[in-house]
Amino acid sequence: MGLTPMMQQYLDAKEGCKDCILFFRLGDFYEMFFEDAEIASKELELVLTGRDCGLENRAPMCGIPYHAANSYISRLINKGYKVAICEQLEDPSQAKGIVKRGIIKVITPGTYTDASFLEENKNNYIMSLYLEKEKNMCALCFADVSTGEFNCTDMEFNLATLLDEISKYSPKEILTQDNLDEKIQKDIKERFSSSFTSLSEEFFILNSKELLSKQFSSFKEDDYSETLVKCSNGLLKYIVETQKTSLSHINCFNYYNVVDYMAIDINSRRNLELTETLRDKSKKGSLLWVMDRTNTAMGGRQLRKWIEQPLINNSSIKLRIDSVEELLNNLSVHEDLKEALKEIYDIERLVGKISSKNVNAKELISLKGSIKKIPIIKKILSNFETTLLHNMGVKLDELQDIYEILDKAIIDTPSISLKEGNLIKEGYNEEVDELKLAKAHGKDWIASLENSEREITGIKSLKVGYNKVFGYYIEVTKSNLSSIPEGRYIRKQTLANAERYITPSLKEMEDKILGAEEKLINLEYDIFIDVRDKIEKQVDRMQETAKIISEIDCLSSLATIALENNYCKPEISSKEDIYIEEGRHPVVEKMISSGSFISNDTVINTSDEQLLIITGPNMAGKSTYMRQVALIVLMAQIGSFVPAKKAVISVCDKIFTRIGASDDLAAGKSTFMVEMWEVSNILKNATNKSLILLDEVGRGTSTYDGLSIAWSVIEYICKNKKLKCKTLFATHYHELTKLESIIKGVKNYSVSVKEIGSDIVFLRKIVRGGADQSYGIEVAKLAGLPDKVIERAKEVLNSIENEKSNDIDVKEISNNNIQVGKEDMSHSQKEYISVDKDMTSKKIKNNNFTLKENKNVPLQMGFTDIGKDNLIKEISSLDVLSMTPMDGFNKLYDIIKRAKELD
Repeated sequence: MGLTPMMQQYLDAKEGCKDCILFFRLGDFYEMFFEDAEIASKELELVLTGRDCGLENRAPMCGIPYHAANSYISRLINKGYKVAICEQLEDPSQAKGIVKRGIIKVITPGTYTDASFLEENKNNYIMSLYLEKEKNMCALCFADVSTGEFNCTDMEFNLATLLDEISKYSPKEILTQDNLDEKIQKDIKERFSSSFTSLSEEFFILNSKELLSKQFSSFKEDDYSETLVKCSNGLLKYIVETQKTSLSHINCFNYYNVVDYMAIDINSRRNLELTETLRDKSKKGSLLWVMDRTNTAMGGRQLRKWIEQPLINNSSIKLRIDSVEELLNNLSVHEDLKEALKEIYDIERLVGKISSKNVNAKELISLKGSIKKIPIIKKILSNFETTLLHNMGVKLDELQDIYEILDKAIIDTPSISLKEGNLIKEGYNEEVDELKLAKAHGKDWIASLENSEREITGIKSLKVGYNKVFGYYIEVTKSNLSSIPEGRYIRKQTLANAERYITPSLKEMEDKILGAEEKLINLEYDIFIDVRDKIEKQVDRMQETAKIISEIDCLSSLATIALENNYCKPEISSKEDIYIEEGRHPVVEKMISSGSFISNDTVINTSDEQLLIITGPNMAGKSTYMRQVALIVLMAQIGSFVPAKKAVISVCDKIFTRIGASDDLAAGKSTFMVEMWEVSNILKNATNKSLILLDEVGRGTSTYDGLSIAWSVIEYICKNKKLKCKTLFATHYHELTKLESIIKGVKNYSVSVKEIGSDIVFLRKIVRGGADQSYGIEVAKLAGLPDKVIERAKEVLNSIENEKSNDIDVKEISNNNIQVGKEDMSHSQKEYISVDKDMTSKKIKNNNFTLKENKNVPLQMGFTDIGKDNLIKEISSLDVLSMTPMDGFNKLYDIIKRAKELD
């Protein structure tokens, strides 16, 4: 027994796409066989059947209707599968023997372009990674097939930097060499839920010069590293081979350097919740959620890129900020601009569809409607004087020639399907007009035939109908058959209650109508293709216009949030100071009731206020305050106004955060291990222009180990001359507050807490000085721990404190300096740091750790002291002679009660 011809054809097609699920077109269905059928039936919840294939056993089979394929493909793609579409390449009715079939497209997670299943405000990136170990170089390329974006960069290989760069784009699919180091692959797979495709070394190398030069007219191989050329060639070749169509919209080879933008490591992006929340990965609750008031899908995607890649060039930042200010100062004009932007469709993705030959007539009408609004936008921009807005208005191409073609050619309400006619406007093509007239005349004749036959036969229920099987017919109910004149009709079909007839003249007119209709459909299709091809030649112009509109939309969004949220214009300083007056967290203030957010000031620089040690209890707002500072800096470098009364921002090249505990149990890493890995990454990669946020460093291990590590980290940041960067350091180790008098640049701050009886109230205010206690038991009480647990905790605490007070025995730290060797540092940090020899330190006894008190350390006055002062003032101001005896007794009782609470 041998395979049937059809099954052999299937297996031949499958040979070319072994890693895909093959959708094999059979009539009105896509069928899947063998292993593909078993996978698809499970993933898509389809009935698994069988089909005779010429072998002893039937081939497992399942299928879907071809017109419903998109939703099924989407489900498979979202699960990480690839789908190959094998279509019929000829009309089955005209085929001799088996119908020719071939793969017309391979759909992968990174090349999926169906707009109905893509997030409109988020790019769908595919990425390639090429690593050359001998040169210690790697290159990354990112493309979005739906928009035509193609970005490339190369760098000296550093795993942390590589992961950070990937996190900017969050690609759906990653292409790598099949010989890529397994550890590197594992590290990438642990952090990203991307689909992976391994390709041979030859795939990246072969025909690189020819393919890239053909695709990108401005590409010159000598301008780029060999590593970058191989990487970009592999990505482009993969896209070409899967899409199997023109890619004229992928026409700009955009090379960038990673140091052109603020570096934000992968953990910091997560901790700061820039585009999605930590808890449920949703947009709501992220910085993007607050800042995105864009009116177009293009603007939404562009704003996401701005947030992912803040600027570090002072003049570029100021250009954006000045533009936002001018929009704010011209509110009525800005409102007109927003109204115009609302009418703009997703030109970028429409251009992608035109380029891939996948656009329909309705989408071209959407493009026409968008182009119609461009002259209005251009006119509005002429009202502005700032450099950025003015230049955008000058450069904005109105695309009027494209508008005229579409306006003349395509009817305003066309069919969605290109094979149903109803596409071309009257007056655009003479032959189309004639065929439409013939079709309309024929249908008029059919309509009049029904009336005339009713009069001739006297049968009022007689009707003329049509179906695809028999064409036009005359239908007479059986009760009226005797009224038909002899020989007038030719019987065609018998029904239960009626007979259907035809006449020679009816069939003649049918041929004319159907002939005209078929010719019209084919002609309209051909003309539509011609119109589409004419527009495709202007892809680069449409893309440039789309880019300008997206940036205008972003600036408009920044102006809108500044107005609605009472943001201020930040001053971009060339000095190394950050000054924020009444700063607020942009997200938290939107999530709580209006006006209830407590603002805070911040002064931080690289000299006397370089590292701020922030103490205070959990839940008091330390982490919110730290994130708030980072987000204000980041927003300013995006070009946005910021949530503050006043802000002077020095440009930061990098932001690092180490906030929150995050066990990575699946990878076998504890909280402490993850914490130390993150801190190590920060110390090795930060520069003197960076901003660092460190929260509870060392808490994942024992008290003494943790305190020692935190102490040493602070020293390293402050004493390493090539680091000395702006740092916020939150801690529960109150012993660290003594560093203010020991290390230059360290300053103590704390979060205010008010004690009311045995309860505490968080004031959320950052004040100078260290906190005098942690209020851990009070916080536990707020969290709802049982009263017995709370009371016992207080007893244990009192016992420990009493024991501690009897064990103070201070001595100097030994002469052994804490050192950081060269092997633990980056190239820019190869120096030693040490603890000062005269630094006071510790005595361990009965599990107590004590630091000798330095009398020069300014202490924050506790709330107990404030309470005593207030009570004394109140007593001294009493006018006893004016009180009644009862008032006196009541006041005395109140004073005694309050005095006991303060004791």
